[in-house]
Amino acid sequence: MRFLVTGSAGFIGFHVAQKLIAAGHDIVGVDGMTAYYDEGLKRARHALLLKSPQFSAHEVMLEDLDGLRRVYQGHRPEVVIHLAAQAGVRYSLENPRAYIDANLVGTFNMIELARAAPPRHLLIASTSSVYGGNTKMPFAESDPADRPVSLYAATKKSTEAMAHAYAHLFNVPTTMFRFFTAYGPWGRPDMAYFKFTKAVIEGRPIDVYNHGEMERDFTYVDDLAHAIILLVDAVPSAMAGRKDAENAAALGTSPVAPYRVVNIGNAMPVRLNDFIAAIEASVGKPAIRNELPMQAGDVRATFADTSLLQQLTGFRPATALNVGVARFVAWYREYYGV
Repeated sequence: MRFLVTGSAGFIGFHVAQKLIAAGHDIVGVDGMTAYYDEGLKRARHALLLKSPQFSAHEVMLEDLDGLRRVYQGHRPEVVIHLAAQAGVRYSLENPRAYIDANLVGTFNMIELARAAPPRHLLIASTSSVYGGNTKMPFAESDPADRPVSLYAATKKSTEAMAHAYAHLFNVPTTMFRFFTAYGPWGRPDMAYFKFTKAVIEGRPIDVYNHGEMERDFTYVDDLAHAIILLVDAVPSAMAGRKDAENAAALGTSPVAPYRVVNIGNAMPVRLNDFIAAIEASVGKPAIRNELPMQAGDVRATFADTSLLQQLTGFRPATALNVGVARFVAWYREYYGV
């Protein structure tokens, strides 16, 4: 099939595109190459993808509707995987406008294009951050997600609402996936595990918020990318009436739209202190710790209920933490030559 993948030079988009290429699909990649983190890393990801004749790349910002339309209409994708966004909880405190432009305006542009020329399936990235101040664990897709504690989370929840409305109004089959903390080779330099690895190798201190007493449902990137691709064939359909509404709820589907939300996580939260210990073991050096209180916009724990993902695809992410961290550290050393 022909896929349009936005954010194809990004961490997750790169891995998704690699797997789609390996499966024999044609991929149209779109990325704005923003300066949020090292542009060279993004271009290196695209350079690897461009070695395949099945991949073509377009440098377009999400806010540029005309540019996106030219790409979309020029390729007429059968499946759209919209991963591009302004990421990061902490950066949303410094530059909130970037989240409005990329996440709200950019996602609106994508669903407008999908309305005009509907793909077989539209898949859009959300985030576990939408669960915000929830204290019930593990987080299930049916849990309330109306108490965001960061603007990043608020914009992602807003994209879910927009996509549901478009699915209902224009019958565009749409799946939103809520990612839980992704890690692995070719990762984002703004992520804590990337910063920790760099600092430990260089013998510099690391900032450990809440004294490491936080838990994250760390999900290895290959598992996450594999889950996304499996969900491509789990196309939601519109259901109506009491009986069908009950069936829809069992499959996580809206009773009034061909729309679904799915968690993608490891379903096994890990203490930040234990994650740091895995980095120390892989690097072979102890971390120098700068203990700090909880930072604004953070939550104490994330924990995914992945039963819906398993029901839809038969797959459950299961890469062991020590294996995933060792693979990341090996990639980091090779890529940066340290």
